[in-house]
Amino acid sequence: MDEDVIVLRRAGAPDARGAAEVWLRSFAAALPGVRRAHADDAVREWFAHIVVPGLETWVAERGGGDLVGVLALSDGELEQLYLAPEARGRGLGDRFVALAKERRPAGLDLWTFQVNAPARRFYERHGFVVAEETDGRRNEEKEPDVRYVWRP
Repeated sequence: MDEDVIVLRRAGAPDARGAAEVWLRSFAAALPGVRRAHADDAVREWFAHIVVPGLETWVAERGGGDLVGVLALSDGELEQLYLAPEARGRGLGDRFVALAKERRPAGLDLWTFQVNAPARRFYERHGFVVAEETDGRRNEEKEPDVRYVWRP
């Protein structure tokens, strides 16, 4: 496979570690001022035991076999969408959102932090609208957040 080609595919148990690494790198790059609620190893365990086996999880795999993105869906929620920093700005997020809308045609909800202006612009560009803003009391990071909804 060409190293520049990125394939979206369902994640399996062997992908949990790579997906967690994408999440960790992406969170650190995109949200340096947000306190993480869990240590790196706890995030890796969460991906291995909760995210990959329990959610509809997709990964973006570069031709060389490296994972550069992760998407996780529950019934009506886009639970996780994280891209490796070097994979941003290349249309991969657009592909993941299109996939999420295809997999959940009745609509989607998602949460992001209020300080994450790039994510907010991204979701708004894809038709998501603000449904609720909170002071962060209900999330583990205690960071003000915003719930977005998309309905076809």
